[in-house]
Amino acid sequence: VQYQMEMMRSLRHVNIDHLHVGWYQSTIYGSFVSRALLDSQFSYQHAIEESVVLIYDPIKTSQGSLSLKAYRLTPKLMEICKEKDFSPEGLKKANIGFENMFEEVPIVIKNSHLMNVLMWKLDENSTIADRQELLNLSSSNHLEKSLQLLMDRVDEMSQEIVKYNTYSRNLSKQQQQKHQYQQRRQQENAQRQSRGEPPLPEEDLTKLFKPPLPPPRMDSLLIAGQINTYCNNIKEFTSQNLGKLFMAEALQDHTRCSLLE
Repeated sequence: VQYQMEMMRSLRHVNIDHLHVGWYQSTIYGSFVSRALLDSQFSYQHAIEESVVLIYDPIKTSQGSLSLKAYRLTPKLMEICKEKDFSPEGLKKANIGFENMFEEVPIVIKNSHLMNVLMWKLDENSTIADRQELLNLSSSNHLEKSLQLLMDRVDEMSQEIVKYNTYSRNLSKQQQQKHQYQQRRQQENAQRQSRGEPPLPEEDLTKLFKPPLPPPRMDSLLIAGQINTYCNNIKEFTSQNLGKLFMAEALQDHTRCSLLE
């Protein structure tokens, strides 16, 4: 928060604070779907409607694939965050799922002519080893780390499922006790009526049987959204590596044929 205030103060000093359209966050292996990001983006988007959050992955970018994406909260999620109703009933009523929490905004990067000349010059001066670095097939570390993070989120999701199942069992048990209590009251009133006695006074069952508090479901949605992000990253990463493997295999076959000739 202190860093944000200092940046806003600096932007105000140079008279460009009116161009403020969001914030950015760096991430590692696509780990950015969290409650902190949700709260921050909600505050920005609530104050400035066109606000976006830029997600930058330096590790993926260093491997030759620019990872820069922009996201916004969907209108449905904005309404839920305004009402702060993260109960299962509230999310079900709003039809909110992990796939419609964020909407991706397309990004178009435009460089100046001087920047294009500089990039062309750097590419011209680069060595052959630098150009072949993108064909490196060593991807086990990145894939292993992504799978490890994916398994951690799956474990967290299983814990959330256990919490919800416990809540469902307690709620069902309480409903059963409430039904049995009502049946006993009806039988007792019937007996009193047969004896000519007045029925028992009505009681507030909500005070006798307080429903258990449902666990917040927003954390589960965020975990599911993060799992979906990991799966997409792994799918994208492995598809690129499969392409490299096929290229390497074709190059190897071509080299073998050339040596035989």
